[in-house]
Amino acid sequence: MTTSALDETRTDGEPEPRPADGIAAGRAYSWLLVICGALGTLAAFVITYDKFRLLEDPSFVPGCSLNPIISCGNIMQSKQAAAFGFPNPMIGLIAYPVMICVAVGVLAGARYRPWFWLGLQAGTLFGVGFCTWLQYQSLYSIGSLCLWCSLAWVVTIAAFWYTAVHNIKHRIIKVPEGARALVLEFHWVVPVLWYGVIATLILLRWWAYWKTLV
Repeated sequence: MTTSALDETRTDGEPEPRPADGIAAGRAYSWLLVICGALGTLAAFVITYDKFRLLEDPSFVPGCSLNPIISCGNIMQSKQAAAFGFPNPMIGLIAYPVMICVAVGVLAGARYRPWFWLGLQAGTLFGVGFCTWLQYQSLYSIGSLCLWCSLAWVVTIAAFWYTAVHNIKHRIIKVPEGARALVLEFHWVVPVLWYGVIATLILLRWWAYWKTLV
């Protein structure tokens, strides 16, 4: 009668089992990726759906077009909304579900090699860079904001930064020990400042309009 590896027990003198390869992630970070991925997918889906509605009917007004500033329709009709020749949110329809899959794998016990975590870092870096470009275009070229786009900005920034924190924590990205300690202790400072800068730029860009609402 044969036994499987799961049925075997180690006897004295046998070597310890080799530890699993790869690097796991904490549950808090994993759940953050799940939430960011889910919210990003929702935002990408709604924007894509409204974009197709707008293509079918040019008079269609998206539900998030609330005033001259918060106007998703203006964003969707801009050339920046199809930077690569197709609607930008279609990228999110692929990228955000991948983020969810990575996080669910970790929650299930998966351990990924350093190159995998660096790949995730590169993907989130592209995402945050693209979002930063879109922020600039929205504020200073198109002159409108899209609330669903803003949600995508928020979750992409969070995913990028906390992937960096994870990689620094596990020394996948190597930084001086002093800087590593600061990142791990005050990890919340960067996203708070980042969101604060974006909010301040939005406030200043349309200050004359916001004053009329008070």
